[in-house]
Amino acid sequence: MTRGEMTGKPKLRLRCPVAVEGKYDKIRLANLVETPILVLGGFSVFNDGEKKALLRRICTESGLILLTDSDRAGAFLRSKLKGILPEGKLYQVYAPMRAGKEARKKAPSADGLLGVEGIDDGTLYALLAPFADANAETGGAGITKAQWYADGFSGGEGSSEKRKRLARALDLPENLSSGALLEAINLLCSGEAYERAKESL
Repeated sequence: MTRGEMTGKPKLRLRCPVAVEGKYDKIRLANLVETPILVLGGFSVFNDGEKKALLRRICTESGLILLTDSDRAGAFLRSKLKGILPEGKLYQVYAPMRAGKEARKKAPSADGLLGVEGIDDGTLYALLAPFADANAETGGAGITKAQWYADGFSGGEGSSEKRKRLARALDLPENLSSGALLEAINLLCSGEAYERAKESL
């Protein structure tokens, strides 16, 4: 089944967020599922205390689906995360090992395998279908970067202190960067919770 053949099929409402390696994987999955999608950023996640703390909290509160590429790098990422995240709520989903190259790349990966972004819709849909829940709350806060800026949490005078107060109101770490805090809110909070916290400031 090709990408186009999934047109018209309803998106899967998943019962917990999904973590993928890169932004193109996120773009790919966003066409198929309704759930928060977290970008790990490859191996950089292991040096990012904020992101690791966020992953632990998501894992503890709702569970986390991990979907990485099937190459050696993806396997290493999985094994390291397994040692960092709580047991029992990290759900491993394995992309099939298929030779090939993504259209946007000039050359295949080191292992010559397709990444998540290159796997066809039908396969990805089938891999994630066991985690579907029609009653799942999947929207998240849905705060855009433009709204984040307009609300005074980035780019303006006093935005850093305002973010700390917002983080306290939402019971999130105060030392998160602007982008990390926005990502955490969109993964862990509803739009109503964000509005209430904002008004409380």
